[in-house]
Order: sequence, then C-alpha cells, then structure tokens
Amino acid sequence: MAFGQSNGYPATRSQMEELTELVHAAGHSDFRDARGPLGLTQRQAAGKFTRDEADAFIAELQAEVDSTEERADPSVPDPPARVRPARSSSSSALSRIPSETLAEELQHRGWIVVAP
Repeated sequence: MAFGQSNGYPATRSQMEELTELVHAAGHSDFRDARGPLGLTQRQAAGKFTRDEADAFIAELQAEVDSTEERADPSVPDPPARVRPARSSSSSALSRIPSETLAEELQHRGWIVVAP
C-alpha cells in the first residue's frame, strides 16, 4: 500500500454529504479547516475517507451534536465552572515587573516579543 492510501472502500456519497453537514454544524468551513481541531489526517482533510472511517467520524460528530443539544436544554444544569489554579509565587513576582522590562529580557535571551 502506498503512503497516504487507505485500505478499504471509499466512503459513499451519502456518507460524505452527512460528514460535510456535520463539519459545517461544528463551525468549520471544510475538512481542511477542521483538520487540527477534529484530528483529521492529511488524506481525510482532502475529503478522502473509507466507509469505516466515515461511519466512525459521523458517530463521533453526532455524539458531539447530541451532547451540545443536551447542554442547551434548560432542564439540564450546566457543568460546574472550572476553578483557576492559584498563582505560584514566581508568577505573582513576575506580575510586579513592568512588561517592557520583561520584553527586553526575553529579547535579550533570543525570544521574539510582540505586543498584544
């Protein structure tokens, strides 16, 4: 088998249409846009799936859609908010140093610094 080739039959047209709709529903413009966030391979980002891959990916995206709809239901309570960890003593010490001084030190050490 050649590099980047799949072992299996290509996904059907209906599977690809459903995948495209689910990727759009997840907030992505196409498979390439969804490659990083959804963990697609380079071949999959080009829109090439096997039937088994398409079935698994459809099930995964459907589960995400279903869990999102459950969270949108007012009868289901929202999950508890994450608590931010306490700042360490070194980070509190750094907060007292002026930003310009920190930027100069980082540049001196070879870092590239860009203002927000």
